[in-house]
Amino acid sequence: MTRPAAPVAGGALALVAGLAQAFSMAWPGSGQPLWWLQLASLAVLAATVLATASVRQAFFRGWLFATAWLVGTFWWLFISMHTYGGLAAPLAGAAVLALAAFLGTYYALAAALLRWLSPAGVWLGAGTFAALWLLAELLRVEWFTGFPWGAGGYAHVEGPLAFLAPWLGVHGIGFVAAAIAFVLSRLHALRRSRLYWAGLAGATLVLAACAQVETSHGEAAGAPLSVTLLQGNIPQDEKFEPGSGVPLALQWYGQQLQESRASLTVAPETAIPLLPQQLPEGYWQALAGRFGAGSGQAALVGVPLGSFEQGYTNSVVGLKPDAQAYRYDKHHLVPFGEFIPPLFRWFTDLMEIPLGDFNRGSVGQPSFEWEGQRLAPNVCYEDLFGEELAARFQDPSRAPTIFVNVSNIGWFGNTVAIDQHLHISRMRAIEFARPVIRATNTGATAIIDHRGRVTHALERFTRGVLTGPVQGREGVTPYAWWVSRLGLWPLWLLGAAPVLGALARLRRRAAT
Repeated sequence: MTRPAAPVAGGALALVAGLAQAFSMAWPGSGQPLWWLQLASLAVLAATVLATASVRQAFFRGWLFATAWLVGTFWWLFISMHTYGGLAAPLAGAAVLALAAFLGTYYALAAALLRWLSPAGVWLGAGTFAALWLLAELLRVEWFTGFPWGAGGYAHVEGPLAFLAPWLGVHGIGFVAAAIAFVLSRLHALRRSRLYWAGLAGATLVLAACAQVETSHGEAAGAPLSVTLLQGNIPQDEKFEPGSGVPLALQWYGQQLQESRASLTVAPETAIPLLPQQLPEGYWQALAGRFGAGSGQAALVGVPLGSFEQGYTNSVVGLKPDAQAYRYDKHHLVPFGEFIPPLFRWFTDLMEIPLGDFNRGSVGQPSFEWEGQRLAPNVCYEDLFGEELAARFQDPSRAPTIFVNVSNIGWFGNTVAIDQHLHISRMRAIEFARPVIRATNTGATAIIDHRGRVTHALERFTRGVLTGPVQGREGVTPYAWWVSRLGLWPLWLLGAAPVLGALARLRRRAAT
């Protein structure tokens, strides 16, 4: 009766480590990323997987780790489905668990392969584990519409590995972090050796040195731009209600746009919650006139566009003097929210959320040009996909100088989702060496410089106006250069090469 104790203990350890991985993305309460906790949790995963007695057991521990990590990362989806969607709590909870369990199979397969390959030596093992981890992360990026929220590299946006972002991107950081974590997981085997202390001291010195590295890519583009970011804090359960949230949004955002004195004013995703043809007579014309000839000012405003016949888009409209209105249409749509995957109509029908199938914009749409800056909008979680934002960098002369994210995270309440999304934007800023300005309904409304540092921010879940300077940047980082031309293929090859090498060695051993 005592033999199952070790597997049970190992499974429990995998669960705890998975939750630690989730907390490393944004610690509950403070919202801070904890890079060292991400390394520690991965080290525990590697150790528990290699300690298993079978490949099946390794698969199960990897699955427990990943499921706990992913549930702990995006548990707030429950709020959108239950609180605002009216889905019964058991069904909403089951849906979140099912999504995490499904995505967790990628990491379970990685754990099973690690145990099956059982690479000899610390360095060979580190390369194999890092490669398998990277492949699992890439599968989550690209399969079934992609939902890489909470990827391991985001925990390092303030860590010593952040300097790698302009070279390798967030998933490259995840690869390096996994390799380091594996080495840490094997140090216990050398604890009676001088190598243990030398390795521990060496790792500490390397991380400390990395923390001091500050890379600078590109140069300032023009003069700083004065921006005003609007945060309406319209209650999510009233946002699209004609008797409450809609008139409040029209009144408040309309007033702030009229009164703004900044060079550029940005209103968040669906700040105007009606189609232009549904607005009160003269409303849209007044906005266009406000930023028309002689105003010397411009605005980017989140608004739905389209018609029943043409289809609808989640869009950002740009208004400025002496020019045709600019339009950006969201490309990476949210499953179940902006498009309904095949065979899932029954699920969305259970919720009381205004869902529909939106039209997609293209990848690499033109920027909004204003006062010498090229502003590239993205909507909601589109900034999660750096490889898509990179399409705008193929021609350096047309590359964005500033990223603009407009979001409405109100669907997920006052939760860690706000902090997680802020860190995603910060990582994009470091990867591309571009400032990011964020206008949101409930937070985090902020100005982020090209090094990923938040320079100005509004308190979340308050109605307010944030004004500050933004310095645009020119130049192309190594990451922007290769990912804009090759996509994620270099990372796929980086992950595949060590695994194929390990398979070849295993085959040679079997042959002898």
